Amino acid sequence: MLLKYFYDDALAQASYMVGCQKTGEAAIIDPSRNIDTYFDTAEKEGMTITKVLETHIHADFVSGAREMAERSSATIYYSLEGEGDESGEYKFDSSLPQQGVRDGDQIKLGNVTFDVWHTPGHTPEHITFLLTDGAASDEPLGMFTGDFIFVGDVGRPDLLEKAAGVKDSAKKGAEQMFHSLEKAKEMDPTLQIWPGHGAGSACGKSLGSIPTTTLGYELKTNPALQYNDEKNFTDFLLDEQPVPPAYFAVMKKVNKEGAPLLKDQKTPLRYGSNVKKMDNILEADVTVVDTRSREAYSQSHIPGSINIPYDSSFTNWAGSLISYDKPVYFIASSYTFAEIIEAMNAIGLDKTAGFFTPAIVESFEEEHGTGQYEVISPEDAYEKQNNNELQILDIREDHEYEAEHVENAKHMVINYLPEKGDDLPDKTLALYCGSGARSAIATSILKSKGFDVKNIKGGFMRWKKENLPTASE
Repeated sequence: MLLKYFYDDALAQASYMVGCQKTGEAAIIDPSRNIDTYFDTAEKEGMTITKVLETHIHADFVSGAREMAERSSATIYYSLEGEGDESGEYKFDSSLPQQGVRDGDQIKLGNVTFDVWHTPGHTPEHITFLLTDGAASDEPLGMFTGDFIFVGDVGRPDLLEKAAGVKDSAKKGAEQMFHSLEKAKEMDPTLQIWPGHGAGSACGKSLGSIPTTTLGYELKTNPALQYNDEKNFTDFLLDEQPVPPAYFAVMKKVNKEGAPLLKDQKTPLRYGSNVKKMDNILEADVTVVDTRSREAYSQSHIPGSINIPYDSSFTNWAGSLISYDKPVYFIASSYTFAEIIEAMNAIGLDKTAGFFTPAIVESFEEEHGTGQYEVISPEDAYEKQNNNELQILDIREDHEYEAEHVENAKHMVINYLPEKGDDLPDKTLALYCGSGARSAIATSILKSKGFDVKNIKGGFMRWKKENLPTASE
């Protein structure tokens, strides 16, 4: 048997290849949309990809199931356990090779067997695949748990309610998760666990960074597996879950039937540093994303653009803050163009229209002038708020704000700024987060809306260090 691990750092998303070396067949579990890496590995190992296994309808990335089925004629195996529940029903095109499965079914891949186990909680249709290498043993070796059990955490049950608007599904999902975990506690503790995500994923609140684990280790160390009382467990699981990125709702719709094929996409164009072209773009209903550092953006930027630095959290923030309904233009270094396109493909932001290099900012400055924003110290912000010269705004998560925040600060989570930011007070705003990184992005969003905005240097950590007044809910 062959087992290969693939990991997308930008989305903290894991996928797997399992192959039978006797027959040369391979299956991909929870593939990402950029499937070339699977083909590369399969060719290297002398395998043909014949099956795609989906643990659930994903919310945090575009599944590559349809892409793989179209390009390799692989059969998609998906859960039928969500039938009757609109949020959990797949609707793949009937022309795709596909096979619905239920709890107790088996999927054969040469000498390899996948046993289907229904594990609702994160979503109603969620299934786990128990892997048995028949050439070595009749006992399962491990399980592909998707968003069921992670290293140090379990899948959050509130996404359907918060991201997709399915009323009362959070509590129901938490109760289902409790019973799924109770069944897991009765299984062989030596089973390996291959989860669908690692640290940094928004599908849980405290995922570990170790790629794999065992059931026995999680039984000892995973906080979610220490509860024997359903109510205490559900209270724990629903507490302090972060606001889901806005794109999760889009992903749930896209992954029900499969994303548009990459071959049908238009290739984003590269534009020069022509200011007239940028002027025309800014007059249209589009989004311009400046991917330079927050320091560079604060000192000089094209008015109307927003700043999402191209770093490890870029994809998450892009999906959270960029509209899926408008063409998107990026200001980025030329060597990152291909990486940005791949990142946008991964979350289904398929309206990438083009790129400008950072030289456009210099050209724009020479012809029109550019925008700036001030980075101020916590002490300066404190004094100015006391003098009614500005309003301090906390853009952190609800649980962060409730635990402790700047005294007299208003609160709006950064994810809500694109749609609800216009409701903020019409006065100078000074923003903060934990360290200053999130608030820099938020500052650019409010600047693009016409607000007079400042970013508080060092965020809440520096505010606390300087012993300035705080409060709690």
